[in-house]
Order: sequence, then structure tokens, then C-alpha cells
Amino acid sequence: MMMMKNHQTSKQSKDETTHTSSPTIESILIPRRNQMMIMENHQAIVLGFGTLGVVLLLSLVSPATSCTPLEEASLLQFLNELSPAGPSHTLLSETWRNSTASCCAWEGVTCDGNGTVTELLLPSRGLEGNISASLGNLTGLRRLDLSRNSLSGGLPPELMSSASVLVLDVSFNRLSGELQEYSPSSLEYHPLQVLNVSSNFFFGDFPSTAWGKKPDLVEINASHNSFHDGVPYSFCFGSPSSFAVLDLSYNLFTGGIPSGIGECSALRVLKVGHNDIGGEIPDELFNATSLEQLSFPQSGLTGELRGELVAKLGALQILDLQGNNLVGEIPDSIGELHRLKELHLGRNTMRGELSKVNFSGLPSLEILDLTSNSFTGEIPESVYSCSKLTTLQLSSNRFHGQISRSLANLISLSFLSLANNAFKNITNVLYALGNSKNITTLLLQFNFRGSCLLSGNIPLWLSKLTRLEILDLANNRLTGPIPVWIDSLSFLYHLDLSNNRLTEDIPTANVAVLSAPISVLFPDQETDGVFPAVLNLSNNHLTGTIPSEIGQLKSLVVLNLSFNSLSGSNPQELCNLTNLQVVDLSHNHLTCSIPSALNNLHMLSTFDVSYNDLEGEIPTLFHTTSSLLSWQNELLERSSLQFLLVRSSLSECYMIRQSCPDIWQCKPCSSF
Repeated sequence: MMMMKNHQTSKQSKDETTHTSSPTIESILIPRRNQMMIMENHQAIVLGFGTLGVVLLLSLVSPATSCTPLEEASLLQFLNELSPAGPSHTLLSETWRNSTASCCAWEGVTCDGNGTVTELLLPSRGLEGNISASLGNLTGLRRLDLSRNSLSGGLPPELMSSASVLVLDVSFNRLSGELQEYSPSSLEYHPLQVLNVSSNFFFGDFPSTAWGKKPDLVEINASHNSFHDGVPYSFCFGSPSSFAVLDLSYNLFTGGIPSGIGECSALRVLKVGHNDIGGEIPDELFNATSLEQLSFPQSGLTGELRGELVAKLGALQILDLQGNNLVGEIPDSIGELHRLKELHLGRNTMRGELSKVNFSGLPSLEILDLTSNSFTGEIPESVYSCSKLTTLQLSSNRFHGQISRSLANLISLSFLSLANNAFKNITNVLYALGNSKNITTLLLQFNFRGSCLLSGNIPLWLSKLTRLEILDLANNRLTGPIPVWIDSLSFLYHLDLSNNRLTEDIPTANVAVLSAPISVLFPDQETDGVFPAVLNLSNNHLTGTIPSEIGQLKSLVVLNLSFNSLSGSNPQELCNLTNLQVVDLSHNHLTCSIPSALNNLHMLSTFDVSYNDLEGEIPTLFHTTSSLLSWQNELLERSSLQFLLVRSSLSECYMIRQSCPDIWQCKPCSSF
């Protein structure tokens, strides 16, 4: 059996990915004359102050011998308000409280030559508790980094209104409440350049008034929170020549894209996706001609992309408008964006042919995602000139004709999805992919209609794709056995061969090739779509028994062997697969009883063994002889179980379905 590997996305609080991929602040105090830009997200877009070359006045000074009593007391007050339960609190407490040296020598603290505290850097220390307002007493503090901890409570307004702080990073914590609007009249100058409050639990209106009076503002990242109401844009009036990065994605903003954002002449990154803003993209936005990333995925946008406006964004590297309601054709001016690396237009209602776009003008293109639209015609030959292309997603359109053998020119290709189209010829695809050593994802389901169907045995050339992780050949007319060589694809963790005509036994897994799980995201790393570890061989003509070696696929999430002719017992080894969420063995000829050790599968949400020849008692978890009330209580303790269907010629049959959180329904077979 092929190796299955589980996708595990690491998140802290909510959606640390990320999915995603907000700009990471590594920044430092920058004199305005030396401002460049920040290195942006997973694509490593160099945004001007990337190297931040300056490591400030802060790092050019020599260590101090002492700090002021007020600063030391303020730092100790900060320590006092942290929770002693935090994993790093004891160590931090020992180095701070028990140190005979000046606080300038404490962990995470940096001072200038006069003994003034200029930096407090404690990222990823496992800190818990509140952020003390006493940090506002550090009047020389330039950079505060408390990111990637477990801090809670609010963000003290003293830090937001500081007269010294340039970089404030509290991202990836558990902070909540509203960001308090501060009055700029209390101080003549607020030097804040970078604010990162992403991946917390803040809510309410995002402050907007005071930002317009901050001439040095460079970056704001407020993504992955619950801010609502209109998208703020006053930054563009207060600091139009310096403001470069605005990330408000994954919030609850409404009301459309404000045209005032077009006033941000230095704006390089604009990310406002995964909100409910709606409406059309205003023409004025295209006046921000320095844009390198324009990202509005899943935001309810409507209207068309106008070619003359798109052509103004000559510096654009990432255009992400997927998951909206855009209509019309792809403007041919897309082919003039010579720096473009990623084009995401999937899941819209766009139409027309691609032949108008000269993809030869996109030598840097790495990702082309047009999935789930209504594009027609053949794939233009110019697409195959994009030699740096790693991801080609054309599934669920109306493409037809043949695929050129020039597909072989895409030597960097790793993700290919041609599913749900009407291509006529598989031969050229076989030719092109035969030596594509970099392919990790291959989706060819529902395809190759007409006189040249995807039929016959599973092609041997797939065995050469040694890096393959995801293989979906479902809903074709493949015949013959599942080849033994599939076991040699040692990175494979998602295999779907369902709805074909495969025969013979399921090959025994070679457990020697099984290794630790890996995590794989869609090429669009902002989507929440993920390929789980799946083995789906349903709707074939497979015979024999379920191999006990399946129990070695430790990361398996979905197992579907339904609608075959499998016989024998349910292997006890299934109970070792503690990550299983869905098991469907229905419509086979399985005998014996349901293993009682299924009680160990605490992630299980669906278990279907209907239409088999089972016998014996139903395990305690699924017991049907007790009263309905006690049965409900027992099942409600397992809140993940949503569906159970058991049918046997020798035992009673029941279905349990969760129709709402507190109601369970039990029906005997006669009611189906």
C-alpha cells in the first residue's frame, strides 16, 4: 500500500500559517532617508526596505553599564504581570530578578550608550499573561517585539501612542478587545513606522483618524483578527510617500474598496482578502503604480478587469483575485506585466479564450491558477514558454482540443491540474510528463473525453514521478489491477482512484517505505483548502480482503473502500489509525464483527459499514440495546461522531445523525 501522509498545519491562536502568510516584521528603526521596504511573505518579494540596511542607531552603540531605576522598575512590573504558568517565565524571572548586572544585560533587553532601553525583544518565549502598561515608561524604546507568545488582554494605549516606538510587533498572540484610538494632539510627533497586530482576537473598528497624521508610517499588518466596518485608508493621506504595506486580510471588513487607497503612491503590498467588502475594484486604486502585490481573494468582488487599468501596474508580481464574482475576459494587457510571478483568477465566473494573452511576455511566471471559470478554447502555445512555471491549474473550465507536447518545456512544473475539461488526447500528456521529475501533484480526473479516453491500465510512466505526493485519477475508465509499483512512490499521501474499473486485490503495503507525515498546502497558500491524507479506492471491482498493512498508514484521515467486492473481516489494525475521520467500507461482502477497539478512534466523524454481511454485537460505542437517552448521552460525549450506519443480515441496523448540536436521531433499518 502506498504511503499516506497527513497534512498538519501549525497554527497558534487562529490560522497561523498561514495560510498565510502575512509579512513578518524583522524590522528595525530606519532613518527616513534610508527607507527601503520589507521582505514580504512566503514569496520573498523584496519590498524596498527589505535589508533595512540601517540597523539603526540602536545597534551602532556600545553596551551601557546601567539603566535608570524607572526603566528597571518598569521592566520588573512587566514581568510581574506575566503569568508564572508560562513555560519561559521561570527562566526569564531568574535572569531578570537575580541578576546583579544592569537591566541592559537582561535577556531580550538592549540599551544605547547612555543606558537607555531601546529594544525589548522576547518573541517565541511562551509568555502568558498581560502586556503591562508600564512599558510605556520606557521613553527611549524604539523596538518592541513580543510576537508568537500566548499573551492575552488588550494592547496598552501607552504603546500605541508612544513618542519613541518605531516598531511594535505583538503578532500571533491571544490579545483581544479594541485598539484604542489615540489623540495625536497629546504629542506633536508619533514616530511609529511598523505595527503588526496580526493573528490575535482584536475586534471593533480599526483606528483610522490618527494614522493620517503619521508621516513616517511604513507598514500595518492587522490580518487574522475580527475588525469590522469599512476598510481604513487614512494612511494614504498622512504618509503617502512612505506607506508601503497594508495587510487587512482575514477580518470582517465590509463596504467596498475605498478609492482613497490609490493615493498611496509608495504602496507595494495591499492584502485585503477574506473579508466581505464586495463591489468593483475602483479605478483610482490603479493609481498606486508601485504595487507589487494586489491581493483580494474571496472578498465578494464583482465587475470586470479593465485592460487599460491593469497595464498601469507594471511592477506587479502577484495578482490574487481568486474566489470572487468577476466576469468578462482576461485582459490581454496581463501579458505586459513582465514581472508577474503569480496570477490567481480561479473560482470566478470569467470566460473567453486565453489566446488573446501573450504569456511569452511573462518570463517570471511561476503560478497560473484559472481553475473553476468558464474559459474555452485550447491552451495557447505561449503558456508553454513560461519555463519557470511550477503550478498550472486549469481544472473545471471548458478547455478542449489537444495538449501540446510543448508541455515538456515546463521543466519546473510540480503541480498540474487539468481535471474537469474536455481534452481529447492523453498521448501528449504522457509524453510530456514522462520525465517530469519535479511533479508532486497530478490531478487528471473527469477528463479526456471523446475518442481518446483515459482508459487502460494505470500507466507505468507514473512510477517515474518519484516525488509524487498527490495523485487523483478518479472518474475515468482505468482497468486492471492497482500496480505494485505504487508502493515505490514514497512521498505519496493522497491517492484517489475511485470510480474506475480496477480489479483484483488491493496490493499489500510495503511498510518499509512509510515515513513521517508531511504538510502540503495548495500552491495558493492563502486558501483554506488542504489535501488530507486519503486512500479512496471506492466504486471499482476490487476483490480479496482488506490488507492488515493498512494499519501502518498512521496519518490516514479518510479511508474509502466502498462499492467493491471485498470480503473477509474488518482488520483489527484499522484501530491503529488514530487520525481517521472518515471510514466508508459500505457495499462490500465483509463478514465478522466490528472491532471493539474502534473506541480508540477519537477523531472519527463518519463510520459506514452498511450493506455488508456483518455479524456479532455492535461495540459499546455503537450499542443499541440501552435506552435512547443513555445512548444519546454516550454519543454526545464523543462530539465528533456525526454519522454511523450499520446494516447486517445477522444484527440490527441503526443510523445516528447529528441534526443539531443537542439532538441525535436513532432509526432502525425499517425506517430507511
